[in-house]
Amino acid sequence: MTADFAHAPAPADLAPLLQHWRQDAGGTYRTWFLWEERIKNFRSIRRGLQAVVLEIEAGTFGTAYRGSSLETVVSAVAEQRQIFKGADHAFLWKPKLRIPDIYENPDNQRTFGRFLQACDCCDDEAGVLRAIQALDNCRIKGLGPAAANLLYFLHPTLVTPFNTAIVRGYNMVTGARVKLGRWDEYLAMRRGVLGLNHTYRPLLSNDLGAIAGFLFDVGSGRLPLLSPGSDRARWEADLVQVRADAATERRRLADAAEDRSHTQVQGWLRDLGRALGYQVWVASNDRGRSYEGGRLAEGCLDILPATLEASLAIDTIRLIDVLWLEPSGSVAAAFEVEHSTSLYSGIVRMLDLALSAADGLAGRYFLVAPDRREAEARAQFARPAFTRVMDLDLRFLAYSDLAAHRHDMARFGQGLRPLEAVARSLRVPG
Repeated sequence: MTADFAHAPAPADLAPLLQHWRQDAGGTYRTWFLWEERIKNFRSIRRGLQAVVLEIEAGTFGTAYRGSSLETVVSAVAEQRQIFKGADHAFLWKPKLRIPDIYENPDNQRTFGRFLQACDCCDDEAGVLRAIQALDNCRIKGLGPAAANLLYFLHPTLVTPFNTAIVRGYNMVTGARVKLGRWDEYLAMRRGVLGLNHTYRPLLSNDLGAIAGFLFDVGSGRLPLLSPGSDRARWEADLVQVRADAATERRRLADAAEDRSHTQVQGWLRDLGRALGYQVWVASNDRGRSYEGGRLAEGCLDILPATLEASLAIDTIRLIDVLWLEPSGSVAAAFEVEHSTSLYSGIVRMLDLALSAADGLAGRYFLVAPDRREAEARAQFARPAFTRVMDLDLRFLAYSDLAAHRHDMARFGQGLRPLEAVARSLRVPG
C-alpha cells in the first residue's frame, strides 16, 4: 500500500530550504518539533483517546462535544498552537449543519469509537489504512481527515498531521491539487509526504511531524518557496492508487459482510428447524463455518438419508444451504439463502431435489433473500426454463420476516405453518 520511495523524484531541490528551516528560531522545527512538551503530549493524548473509546463502548460518552472526553483530548492537541491552532474546529458541533454527526447519532458514535480503537490497537501501516478506509466507507458527515491529527499521536511515523496550511504547503511544494475534507485526497497526499520524507530523510525525521511542520511553514508563508513544484503527475497517480486501494477494501468488506449475512441466516434456519422438531442438514461446503462460538453444522445431520444419497443429483443436493427433514428421512423444507449470488442457481438446486424425490414435488421450497430481491426472484422463476415445473411451490422468504418472526415461530409454531404464513408464493397466477 505504500509508495515506492527508492526513486521518488523531488519536485525541486528542497535541501537548502530545509536547512534554513531547521535554523529558523521562529519556525516549527525549533518551536514545536524539538519542544519537550510535544513529546510529553503523546502519552497523555493516547490515554485520552483510550478514555473516549471506553466511554463510547459503555454508552456514557453523551451527546455533546462540550464537556466530553473528546473535548479534553482535542484541546490537548489544539494547545500546540505552533501547528495545531484551530484543530478543535473540526470537532465542534455545528447545529445548522448537524456535523460532525457523532453526537446525535449513536451508531456513528460507535463507528468513530471503533475507528479510534482499531488505530490504537494496530501496529502497522496496513492496519491504520484499513481503519481509515472503513471509516471513510461509513460516510459520517463532517468526520473527515481532520481526525488524522488524532491518529498522528498514535502513529507518528505512519500518519501525517493535516490542516489547511499543511495542505497548501504540500500543493506548493509538489504542484498537487489536494483538497480539504476528503480521505482519499488525504491518503494520496500522505503517499507523497512519505516520498518526500524518504528523499530528504537526513534533514527530517522518521516522525512525520517534522515534514508536516515544514509544509506548514511553507503553506503559512513563513518559508518563501522560490521554485514551486511541478510533480502533479505523481500526485494524480497517487490519488488513482489510493482510490483503487479503497475500492479493493470496500469489496473485501462487502464480501466479508455477505459471508456473515449468509452464515447468520443459515444459523437462524438451523435453529428454527431444530426448535420445530426437524432434523437439519447444512450445506456440505458450509458445515465448518464459525457461528456463535461453534461450527454451523453442530447438532445437524452428518449424512443425508439413504433415499437422498441414492439420487443422481446428490452432489447438488448436498450443496443446498439448509434442509429440514422428517424422522422418516423425507424432506419437509429446503432453503436456499441468496444474499447477492445468483437466484437462478438456487432454484435449479431445489428443482434437482424436488425431481429426485420419490413422491414427486412434495415438500416446501424457499428462496431466502433480502426483501429487495423479491421482484428479481419472481422474474427468475417466470423464465421459460421453469414453465414445466410450476407445480414446484417455490416461496420467497424475506430476511426481514425471518428476522422478525423466527423467535415466535420457534416458541409457538408447529410444522411449516408459521413459515407458510409469512413466505410468499412465486407461482405465476393463472
